[in-house]
Amino acid sequence: MSDISTLESRITAALDRIRQGLETSGGQAAADPELQASLDQERAQNAELVERVRVLKERQDTQVANLTLRAETQSKHLMKLDEELQQLRASNVQLREMNTRLRETVTAGLAPELHDAAVTTEMEALHVQRSADAAEVEAILDELKPLIEEASHAAG
Repeated sequence: MSDISTLESRITAALDRIRQGLETSGGQAAADPELQASLDQERAQNAELVERVRVLKERQDTQVANLTLRAETQSKHLMKLDEELQQLRASNVQLREMNTRLRETVTAGLAPELHDAAVTTEMEALHVQRSADAAEVEAILDELKPLIEEASHAAG
C-alpha cells in the first residue's frame, strides 16, 4: 500500500513540475528543444508510473479478493466441523446417561453382561470423542498454517 502512495506522490510531483514548466516557459517550449525533450521524458515517466500504479492496485485487489474468499471458505469448514463436534458431544451425553441407567439396573441384579457391554461402548465413545477433538485441533492448525506463512512472507 505504501508503494502505491509513493507512486501517487511521485506522479503528482511530476505533474506539478510539468505545469510549472509550462507556466514559466510561456509558450517558449517549442523554441527550446532541450526543454521539450525534458517535458517529453517527464510525460513518459508519468505514463509509466500511472501504469505501474494501476497494475499494483489490480494485483492488490485480486489478492484481497482471494484472501477474502479463502477466509470465508475456511470459516464455513470450521462451522461445519464445530456442528459435527457438537452433535458428537450430545450423543456422548446421551450414551453416558444410558450407561448410568444400565449400571443402576445391573446393580439391582439384572444381566451383568449388559453392564460390560455398556462400559465397553462408553469407552469406545470416549475414544471417538478424543479422536474428534484431535481432528478438530488438527483442522484448525491446518487452516492457520497458510495464513501464518502468508503473514510471515508479507512481513519479511
